[in-house]
Amino acid sequence: MNQQKTYITTFSLLLIALICIWFLNISLGSVSIPFTEIISSIFGGEISKDSWQTIIINYRLPKAITAILVGSGLAISGLLMQTLFRNPLAGPFVLGISSGASLGVALLILGSSLIGGVSTLLLSNFGMAIAASLGAFFVLSAVLIASNRVRNTMSILIIGLMFGSITSAVISVLSYFSSAEQLQQFIFWGFGSLGNLSWNELKIFSIIFMIGISLLALIIKPLNSLLLGENYAKSVGVNIKKMRSITLITTSILTGVITAFAGPIAFVGLAVPHLTKLLFNTSDHKILLPAVAISGAILMLIADIIAQLPASQYTLPINAITSLFGAPIVIWLLIRKRKIYI
Repeated sequence: MNQQKTYITTFSLLLIALICIWFLNISLGSVSIPFTEIISSIFGGEISKDSWQTIIINYRLPKAITAILVGSGLAISGLLMQTLFRNPLAGPFVLGISSGASLGVALLILGSSLIGGVSTLLLSNFGMAIAASLGAFFVLSAVLIASNRVRNTMSILIIGLMFGSITSAVISVLSYFSSAEQLQQFIFWGFGSLGNLSWNELKIFSIIFMIGISLLALIIKPLNSLLLGENYAKSVGVNIKKMRSITLITTSILTGVITAFAGPIAFVGLAVPHLTKLLFNTSDHKILLPAVAISGAILMLIADIIAQLPASQYTLPINAITSLFGAPIVIWLLIRKRKIYI
C-alpha cells in the first residue's frame, strides 16, 4: 500500500511538472509575450496584438505539442527495446529505423543530383516526411522478414545494426555526388526540429502516433513475463514470436513517424528509461510505460527551452541539446554501476 501511494505521489509530481514546463515552453521565445496574454490566447480570450496570437497559436503551441509526442514516443520505444533485447544500452534506433528514414530523405534531397532535380513540393516538410516514412517502412519490412527467420533476439539486434550500416553507406555515396546546397539541406534535416510542423501535419503525426501507442495494450503483460527470460515467458503461455513482432512494429511506428516529422533525435530513448527506473524503482511495465512517456515529454520540453535560447533570435539544433545532456547521463549511469531493471 505504501509503495502504491509512493507511485501515485510521484506520478502526480511528474504531471504537475509536465504542465508547468509546458506553459514555460510556450512562454519563452525570441519574442517576449506577457504570460497573461499567453493564457488568454490559449483559452480563447482577447489578446493585445494579432502578431502575438499568430506566434502562440501557429508556432509555439504546435511546437510544444510536438515536443511532448516526440519525447514520450522515443522514451517508450527505448523502454521496449531495452526489455526486448535485455540490453540496457538498446535504444529506439537499434533496428535501423532511423537510418531507413534518413535514407529516404537522402534519396529525396541528395538523389535529385542524379535524377535531374525534384519539385519544390517534394522538398517541403510534408514531402520529406513521406520520404522518411517510406524509408523507415522499407527497413521495418526487412527487419520483420528477418525476425521471422531467426529465433535469437540478439540476432535481430545485429541485423538492425547491419541495415543501419548499409543505409549509412548508401547515404555516403549519395553525399559524394551531391552539391553543397543539397548537403546543407540534408544536414539541417539531420539536426532535428520541433518547430516545422503545421496543424495539419501535426494532426497526421498524432494519428499515426496514437496507432503505435494503442498496440501497447497487447504487450504489457508479456513484457513483464519477458523480464525473467524467454523460457519463463513461454512457460506462462506467452507467444514469443507474436509478442516480438508487435513490439518491433510498435517501436518502428513510433520511431519512424517521429524521425519522419521531427528528424533523428538521439539519446532521449536511451537515457529516459534508465532515469525513470531509478525514480520509480520498479520493473513493472504497467507503471514504467506511462512514467517514461511523461518523463520523456518533460525532458524534450526542457531540451526545446534550452535549444531556443530564450530572449535570443538564435535556435540551437535540438539533436545537439539532447546529445549534450543525454550522453553524460548514460556515462553517469554506467559509472555508478547501480542495478538497472531490465
